[in-house]
Amino acid sequence: MKVMFVANRVPYPPYRGDKLKIWNLAKRLSKHHELHLYTIAQEKEELQHLEILKTVFKEVHIVYLPKWKSVLNSAFAVFGKTPFQVAFFLSLSFAKILNQVLQKDEFDAIHIQHIRMSRYFKNLPKNNTVLDLPDAFSLYWKRRTDRARWPWLRWFAAVEQKRLLRMEGSFLKEFPLTLVCSEEDKQYLSEFTNANIQVLPNGVDTDVFYPRETIHHEPYRLLFTGNMDYAPNVDAVEYFCAEILPRIEIGHPDVKFVIAGQRPVKRVLDLASDNVLVTGFVKDLSEEYAKAAVVVAPLRFGAGTQNKVLEALAMGVPVVCTQVGFKGLGIQNGEGAYMAQNTDEFAAEVNRLLDSEENRKMMAGKGIQKIVTTFGWDAVAAKLLSYFETVKK
Repeated sequence: MKVMFVANRVPYPPYRGDKLKIWNLAKRLSKHHELHLYTIAQEKEELQHLEILKTVFKEVHIVYLPKWKSVLNSAFAVFGKTPFQVAFFLSLSFAKILNQVLQKDEFDAIHIQHIRMSRYFKNLPKNNTVLDLPDAFSLYWKRRTDRARWPWLRWFAAVEQKRLLRMEGSFLKEFPLTLVCSEEDKQYLSEFTNANIQVLPNGVDTDVFYPRETIHHEPYRLLFTGNMDYAPNVDAVEYFCAEILPRIEIGHPDVKFVIAGQRPVKRVLDLASDNVLVTGFVKDLSEEYAKAAVVVAPLRFGAGTQNKVLEALAMGVPVVCTQVGFKGLGIQNGEGAYMAQNTDEFAAEVNRLLDSEENRKMMAGKGIQKIVTTFGWDAVAAKLLSYFETVKK
């Protein structure tokens, strides 16, 4: 099968969710299929990854869109109805290349990553396209509106949520198939659009994330991972340090909370203390998971499936999370992860796991089993291929 991938970011190095997904799916599909990549770079340094991308994609087309142009695009969007997220990724050069290649070349299927890239297909044939959304983006912005710290940010989030809702409601049905990563997102979108929406779960690389017998976890070490300039992650660690960690420290004064992730903003750096460690970028996150007794995901807004939860489960580390980190997984409470309903319950469940190695191991075992059967990238790639077959020319 000959497949075009249209990605909103250069999918290498795979250090963030949108890059991680495309890279892992394409790496597996490329073994038996011909893949072509069309994507946007916002840093010139990203252009240096061309050769490694060509080990997976037969052809790679990268258009450089500097951030100042993206900011200008978003500024002009103030006077229209286009979501700022979509305007940010608009490039006339990229649109021209897509139009030219689709006029002269044919693909069995076209994979469009994110609603940000869907705008390029507004006036293009969509009969063999699959729109793959990381989450219901208007749901993410709705939750962000509810948690906004400042009035101006609350106004901006509300405007963006309204624009995305309008776009999702009217535009998704033009594609033969739209994918989301969880049943929660599917149910949300299905309430206001009659688009054909199916689920393609996020995955985890079980060749990288697996239980490590050679690394022993530290009994009172808690871990949070993620890009630390991402608003939901910043809010999550602030919330954990201010309201949950003090409740844990009462019974476990030796507890250590590790925040591991690239680009920590000042608000995150300011959390560092004797028992809070902010690492910054970590090349091999699997080592951080292996040292942790419990992974925490106290997110209060966001949508979709949290990769940090999947990776922890694959490593055999139990997770305590809020419904934002849990509902998108499609698992039962206790299958490697526990969903806490409030602050007290979150702290109590972490304490329970720290107090009992037996409970910790039991939850860890259930998590590993769930990952292997449902969330391995091989299984996710096979499911995506089956979706391509349904729209194939």
